[in-house]
Amino acid sequence: MQEIFVGFSILLLGAACGGSFGLPSKFVSKDVPWENLWGPFFLFATLLLPLVAGPMLVPGLVAIYAKSGVSGLLLPFLFGVLWGLGSMTLGLSFAFIGLSLAYAINYGGQIIVGSMAPMLIHTPGKLATPSGIMVVIGVVVCLIGVTVCGRAGMLKSAHEATLAGTDSTALAPKGMFRGLILALLSGALCACWAVGFSFSDKILETTAAQEIVDWRQSLPVTFLMLFGGFFSACSYCVMKLQRNKTWNRFYDIRVLFAVGIALVMAILHDAAVGLFGLGASKLGTLGVSVGYTVFMAFAIIVGNFNGFLTGEWKNAGKQAVQWIGIGITILVIAVCLLGIGKGLDG
Repeated sequence: MQEIFVGFSILLLGAACGGSFGLPSKFVSKDVPWENLWGPFFLFATLLLPLVAGPMLVPGLVAIYAKSGVSGLLLPFLFGVLWGLGSMTLGLSFAFIGLSLAYAINYGGQIIVGSMAPMLIHTPGKLATPSGIMVVIGVVVCLIGVTVCGRAGMLKSAHEATLAGTDSTALAPKGMFRGLILALLSGALCACWAVGFSFSDKILETTAAQEIVDWRQSLPVTFLMLFGGFFSACSYCVMKLQRNKTWNRFYDIRVLFAVGIALVMAILHDAAVGLFGLGASKLGTLGVSVGYTVFMAFAIIVGNFNGFLTGEWKNAGKQAVQWIGIGITILVIAVCLLGIGKGLDG
């Protein structure tokens, strides 16, 4: 019982980190270019922190990769590249629609694609089983939740435009619609994390052969996919720095402060990944179903709480707030249904 309590506590802490890693960006000056904040974030989160933590947490990490061979490393790495594009797109969506709405749409997209894609690729026959049917129901409910959240975003944009005395029909499609599309795209691409893990059997077998069979067993896959994300996300940021000629902004004291904020964001991001693995490992057979449900549901709630806490919905209007509340509730219900489906599969 104590082990389960510790496991759930770790999961909640990890979910709080995952739902909050974008929050420190709120404290960065608005005149700091996007790439001067998110470029350092991706550098820390996908390369520097894993390079420091990897050898300490996983003895013989390089040997594990060598024994896994190119064929065992290629697909997880490539899906890590796609995941990096998703994380980069999520960072863009924060700037358009704020934390709460971006988190809701992104997690919804992750749930939809991340739940269905591995099953369709590896075990399509499971769709006809009770587990598969429950997963499909959860995905449909999640799609409804994403739609409701999107409606909340459009209502928010229209109400804010009305308060500002501008044409709401002109404003809403510009920033809000673009942000919603970016958030949904980011969710679909971030779901490549789950797809990449579904192709990680060779790495996991090699890690187990090295007698690493606790929560650290998945870390070699995690570090490899983060490295893939480094190539895509950081390449985009370098392109923006070059195109916008913002390299010299790193000499600005406000940008240097933003780099410190980026480090905090990266620590929260990577802590969420590690704490999920540690917490789930302490739940035994509950780790896959209940652990996943608790983590995702609480991350959605925390992400939206942070958005409300920082005043993102202050001028959104009562109707928009009601819609986003309903949307978040539906997404949490969808996660619970998916947890039941995973439990049936176990």
